[in-house]
Amino acid sequence: MAKILYEVKQNQNSFSAAFGKWYAQIKTLETLNTRRLAQHISEHGSIYTPDVVYGVLEKFRSCLLEMLLESKKVKIEGLGTFYCTLENQRQGAAKKEDFDVKKHLKALHIRFLPEQEQEQNISSREFLKKAEFVNAETWLNGKEKATPDPEPEP
Repeated sequence: MAKILYEVKQNQNSFSAAFGKWYAQIKTLETLNTRRLAQHISEHGSIYTPDVVYGVLEKFRSCLLEMLLESKKVKIEGLGTFYCTLENQRQGAAKKEDFDVKKHLKALHIRFLPEQEQEQNISSREFLKKAEFVNAETWLNGKEKATPDPEPEP
């Protein structure tokens, strides 16, 4: 079964009300790029080679951006919905007719809302229920012990 690795870290922000408290933080082992993900997908009994899967993923990426830039949401059933939001400057326009995109907009963000339909719900609460958590320090120490020592050279 897959495991979510975490580390326990102390809050070092002296301005925070939680200063000195301990919290769990995800321990990421690696980041898969598109090619590595395509390779992984093709190894799951797929009839498609990694280059075909990569091509589909690349086309998905470019079309997703195109649709988002046309003010459309993109819902991938079983995964979730991609959409855009705007971030405005703190000081908005005093009057509607004074609003200027170049002056008053700070950023355009791509957001993701996980699938929430009952049978495929991967919302935060449901995802949390399905996850198995393992302390990364404990897991890594166990792996080191499980790895046999190399044979000494003669």
